[in-house]
Amino acid sequence: MRFRFIVSETFKGLSRNLVMTVSVILVSFVSLLFVGASVLLQNQISVMKGDWYDKVEVSVYMCPTSSTAAACADGEATQEEIDAVEGLLNSDTLSPYIDNYTIESKAEAYERFMAAYGESRIGRNATEDMMPVSFRIKLVDPEKYQVVAEQFTGRAGVERVIDQADTLEPLFVVMNRVSWITGGLAAILALTAVLLIATTIRLSAMSRSKETGIMRLVGASNLFIQLPFMLEGAIAALIGAAGAVVALWLAVRYIVVDWLASSINFTAFIGTGDVLRLAPWLLLAAVVLAVVSSAFSLSKYTRV
Repeated sequence: MRFRFIVSETFKGLSRNLVMTVSVILVSFVSLLFVGASVLLQNQISVMKGDWYDKVEVSVYMCPTSSTAAACADGEATQEEIDAVEGLLNSDTLSPYIDNYTIESKAEAYERFMAAYGESRIGRNATEDMMPVSFRIKLVDPEKYQVVAEQFTGRAGVERVIDQADTLEPLFVVMNRVSWITGGLAAILALTAVLLIATTIRLSAMSRSKETGIMRLVGASNLFIQLPFMLEGAIAALIGAAGAVVALWLAVRYIVVDWLASSINFTAFIGTGDVLRLAPWLLLAAVVLAVVSSAFSLSKYTRV
C-alpha cells in the first residue's frame, strides 16, 4: 500500500506541474548533453594524441649546399659528419630512447619534394644537390624528444632538429580549450538544472501542503513524505539524461563514425562504445543531482 501510494503521488505531481516537469527534462537534457560532449571531446583528444604521437618522428637535417643557417657556415655536411650522427643514433646513450630510424638521401628528399612542389616555381628551380640528407627518428617515448634533440643540436654538420609533435601541440591546445569551454557551459547548465529542480519540487510541495500536513498528523516519517517529491525530480532528470545519451550516441554514430572516420583516415576516432561506457555515469549524475537538490528544497516544507 505504501509503495502504491508513493508511486501514485509521484505521477500525480508530475502531471500537476507538467510545464515545470518539461522544463526540468529539457534543462537536464541540455546540461548533461554538454557534460557528455565535454567528456567525449577529452576522449577524442586522448585518442588522437595516442595515435598521432605513435606516428610522429624527430627529423635531423644535415647541412645542404645552399643552407644559410649559422650552423652550416662550413658548408655542406661531409660524409664523416653524417656517419658521426648515425653512430650517435646507434650508441648506448640514445638506444633507450630510439625505437628505429631511417636515412633519407638527397635523391629521396628530391623525389618527395618534387611530389609536393614540382608544379610550383620553387619546385621548378630546385635541384637534387640542394636537398639535405636527413635522419627520421622514431622515439620510444615521443615526450622524451628534448633528450634526443640536445644530442644533435649544435653538432657539426647538423642544420636543424625538428620534432613533429611541436606542430601538433597548438592543435591539441585549441581542442583542450574548446573542451574546457564546453565543460564550463556544462557546469553552468548543471547548476541551472539543480536550481530548476529545487524550484519545481518546492512548488509541488507547496501545492500539496494540506496533504503533507495530514501525513504529519498521522505520524508519517520525513522520508515517506519527501520520497514522492524526490522521485518526481529524479524521473524528470532521468528522462533528460536518457535523451542526452541518445543524442550523443546518434551524433557519434552518424557524424563521427559514418562521416568523419570514413572521410579522414590519418587519425583515429572515438566510437559508440565510448558513449555507452559514459551513459551509466550520466544517468547516475542526473539522479544524484535531482535527489540532492530535491532533498534540500523539501527540508523547509515537508519536515515532520
